[in-house]
Amino acid sequence: MANENGYFELNTGAKMPSVGLGTWQADPGAVGNAVDVAIKAGYRHIDCARLYLNEKEIGFVLKKLFEDGVVKREDLWITSKLWCTDLAPKDVPEALDNTLQDLQIDYVDLYLIHWPARMKKGSVGFNPENLLPLDIPSTWRAMEALYDSGKARAIGVCNFSTKKLGDLLEIARVPPAVNQVECHPSWQQQKLHAFCKSKGVHLSGYSPLGSPGTRWIKSDVLRHPVLKTVAEKLGKTPAQVALRWGLQMGHSVLPKSTNEARIKENFDIFDWSISEDLFVKFSEIEQARLIRGTAYVHDTFGSYRSVEELWDGEI
Repeated sequence: MANENGYFELNTGAKMPSVGLGTWQADPGAVGNAVDVAIKAGYRHIDCARLYLNEKEIGFVLKKLFEDGVVKREDLWITSKLWCTDLAPKDVPEALDNTLQDLQIDYVDLYLIHWPARMKKGSVGFNPENLLPLDIPSTWRAMEALYDSGKARAIGVCNFSTKKLGDLLEIARVPPAVNQVECHPSWQQQKLHAFCKSKGVHLSGYSPLGSPGTRWIKSDVLRHPVLKTVAEKLGKTPAQVALRWGLQMGHSVLPKSTNEARIKENFDIFDWSISEDLFVKFSEIEQARLIRGTAYVHDTFGSYRSVEELWDGEI
């Protein structure tokens, strides 16, 4: 449950701040400043990943913020993710150690399997020949060992369909605490939301604004008439309305920005709410997944022959 939507309590008992700064596609040189601005503006949740190639820069900023007494490590929630090249059980602990070294911290609050897809160790990019068959149970046992060690205080997954999450829950000794997936008013994930809730797994929404800064995604999420109408009535921006909708739906949100004004604007979503008569309008929005994961689909290589198979029909 959320406490005035300021945090959500996970199945570990930990309280995860409900708004995190996303760092995907935050350019080197800009991401450090974004983290600094965000933490000074009140953010206490930073969403990182090995793939983003910026954890080292974030680590330098975190170290300075800790040294300057701006924030304490125990007051921050730091998430990172295990990349597809490190899913072999023996590679999992080393991958987390590399992340901890770059971020200059002793533990992460949450460690996630980034995609239900595996690639050859050391491979770079998305060449289909690097795709390998997947063995989530063995990877998950290695994740559970990290949880046992205390280096990852919670473990979870990203981009898991209802079926894949259900399959994992059946074999897990430590159940995933979080499933981080694309979630915004134009891809509301209602089936997955309901399943996560029924199993005590927290749904966390990436691209909660529809990734407007991503060049290869055609996104009109923030321009949808429902968002514009609700924003006008409440005197807020469409981005604030999209984020507030997420909190009221019961999931955390991870907006990414490197713009100081927008970073602060995206955090100003706590002392107001969307009334029920306006909230129901969101059900009118046509649904479309933006992040389709086509790089993990191939006729010969890897585990998936179609996008439908990757998402188990949830497209």
